[in-house]
Amino acid sequence: MHGDKGARDAGWLAWLMRHRPRFTHPTQFVVAGFAFMVTVGTAILMLPIATEGPGSASFIEALFTATSAVCIVGLIVVSTPDYWSTFGEVVIMGLFQVGGFGIMTMSSLLVVLVSRRMNLRSRLTTAAETKSLGLGDVRRVVTGVAKLSITFEATVMIILTTRLMISHDEPFGRALYLGTFHAVSAFNNAGFSLYNDSLEGFVTDPFVLLPIAIAAIGGGIGFPVLLELRRQFLKPRGWSLHTKLTVSMTVLLLILGSAFIMASEWRNDETLGPLSLAGKFLNGFFHGAMPRSTGFNSLDMEQMNEATWLGTDVLMFIGAGSAGTGGGIKVTTFALLFFVIYSELRGEPHVNIFDRQISSRVQRQALTIALLTVALVVIPTVFTLFVTDLFSLDRVLFEVISAACTVGLSTGITADLPAGIQGLLVVLMFVGRLGPITLGTALALRQRTRLYEYPEGRPIIG
Repeated sequence: MHGDKGARDAGWLAWLMRHRPRFTHPTQFVVAGFAFMVTVGTAILMLPIATEGPGSASFIEALFTATSAVCIVGLIVVSTPDYWSTFGEVVIMGLFQVGGFGIMTMSSLLVVLVSRRMNLRSRLTTAAETKSLGLGDVRRVVTGVAKLSITFEATVMIILTTRLMISHDEPFGRALYLGTFHAVSAFNNAGFSLYNDSLEGFVTDPFVLLPIAIAAIGGGIGFPVLLELRRQFLKPRGWSLHTKLTVSMTVLLLILGSAFIMASEWRNDETLGPLSLAGKFLNGFFHGAMPRSTGFNSLDMEQMNEATWLGTDVLMFIGAGSAGTGGGIKVTTFALLFFVIYSELRGEPHVNIFDRQISSRVQRQALTIALLTVALVVIPTVFTLFVTDLFSLDRVLFEVISAACTVGLSTGITADLPAGIQGLLVVLMFVGRLGPITLGTALALRQRTRLYEYPEGRPIIG
């Protein structure tokens, strides 16, 4: 008997080994890992203990919330503080903490992997531009991301907890819980809030809005940049090209985004209009930073002008830094495409940025990511408008970009969308979060040398 049982066990083991997933590309590990996290999160959130009322969450409610948390988006179909129990809220916080840590770690490690698998010349060039990572130093990347996350989150948690106790009359336990949840949500660019109106109740409180904004910017700028800034913050000439591009574009977009929000909403009585001059600048800066991928709002998004929605669409599409918790096509991709256009208009044969020549291969990668992201936005938007006529184009476009670029801002229509469209947003959040990472790595690793060349052709352009 025992021999038969052992043979059966050995047979099952052999069957499992034959049918186990075979990962032929490193990015498959990333996709499989995040899919597994979403599955586990969905199962846990469907437990009766995860909700406040009787019964349990439906499959689409649990799936949508788990995907939004793991992919650090922030879109919701049910109220986080009202629908989910404390257990459910802690699970959600755990999901976006693991998701944010995983995104930063995996993105950084894939950079290391790509650098190691290039030819010698490309490897030396990449090593010079990613020296902050320490090529091959896997342990350093993982521990660095962990220390960075803990430092940012603990600092913001202390500030928020203290402020909620002193100025908002919250008892210590409640203040600590709220401070921890929002600090973790901010640094990981998750955008989940334990207030039904997000952060609108703190519209005049800089000690809440500014720490959250700084944490969001820090998480979105990317681990390689933060590590390099920690080493040589006062020596910008020694920064790598990636850090120079990321920092300069981040500062520029913060200034332009904040100025645009203030100009567009300055006289809107439902948003910036009633606030003092200091309040307008505070919330203009906050809403200039949030579309970069965080999803908190201190002003009512539904009451904003249509022009503000469109400008926010652009900021969400651009996103934040590479190897960070932000989304979008990334600021480096946007900057590179800008310099490609600039060089072409000047008739220059090469694209040069900060005394570095950008290879045509990298230019094609940036163009590929940008255009595929455009398709990821346009096709679902058209499909949603075709399926339902409940909402206008500007609202649907805003929602789709927010999901595909993993931001989490909303004009308030997510919960009212049909279940099928909510399922489509789930796919968009997953693809939008992992798509740029996996695609960028796949393009970088895909080196193919043609042994012959075709005659040059020149179609009419323009």
